[in-house]
Amino acid sequence: MKNAIRLLIVTFGLASAAFAGVTVSAPTAGTTQASPVHFVAAATSTSPITAMRIYVDNVSVYSTAAAKIDASIAMSAAKHNVVVQAWDSKGIVFKQALTLAVTAPAPTPTPTPAPTPGLPVPPSTAFTYTNIDQMTGWLSCTTCAGAGGNGPSATFSMVANQASPSMDGKSAKFSIGGTTPYSDALWWKQLGAVNTATNLKYDLYFYLTNPTAIQALEFDSNQADGKHHFIFGTQCSVGHKEWDVWGNASGPWQNTGVACVPPAAFTWHHLTWEFKRTATTLTSSALRMTVPRIT
Repeated sequence: MKNAIRLLIVTFGLASAAFAGVTVSAPTAGTTQASPVHFVAAATSTSPITAMRIYVDNVSVYSTAAAKIDASIAMSAAKHNVVVQAWDSKGIVFKQALTLAVTAPAPTPTPTPAPTPGLPVPPSTAFTYTNIDQMTGWLSCTTCAGAGGNGPSATFSMVANQASPSMDGKSAKFSIGGTTPYSDALWWKQLGAVNTATNLKYDLYFYLTNPTAIQALEFDSNQADGKHHFIFGTQCSVGHKEWDVWGNASGPWQNTGVACVPPAAFTWHHLTWEFKRTATTLTSSALRMTVPRIT
């Protein structure tokens, strides 16, 4: 009789342990998925689950202080090793490993914003440059971006063809850091000469991870015809919450009084500037800018 009772206890113990672990409902191991990949998983244990985490190729990409995961994760186009891991309140770790093949998402068409009243609709013969962030030959500097072209030095970089975050699977990542306050970095791409152009449209999407560290965001379109240099310089002065424009012959940055709401973090913002050159020489009335749309 004693042996029977002991056997019954062992059986209950094994049954209880069998329910502990991580179950991944989606995606199915060994399948091909399109990015972002939708993960659905749950963890159970005899003690409360305190955290769950997703690792892609040994890098943590998602975590939650819950016993369930329902999240879409951006992943590059490649074959990946994935581990979904959980911890309970006693520190016991549970894992479920799987391999996935991931394909890049289809490019998202960039919507064409409606033209600002007062400026003509671009004709079919207009010069159009798209995917400028994917072009080679970008130039950059740090000290030249400061006051008088001789500001403090910053640590900065540009990395092209980023799969995430991205609108079309290939974005450019611009980074600035260092220990010197109020240092700057400037990146630009020369697109070639179109001396006859008098109407310019500047249209882009941008994404920030730490907008609280930004003093100003600058967006420029410059034109040179061999004799004159037209500078359509703008900046969102995050600290003053307004737009500034470059004064050209009138001096450096000029406050416009037009509000510029500090952009939020971890979201895509759409900015459209439209410029018009009304003269062949640079005078105070030669440049015209419309109020930008930023969403």
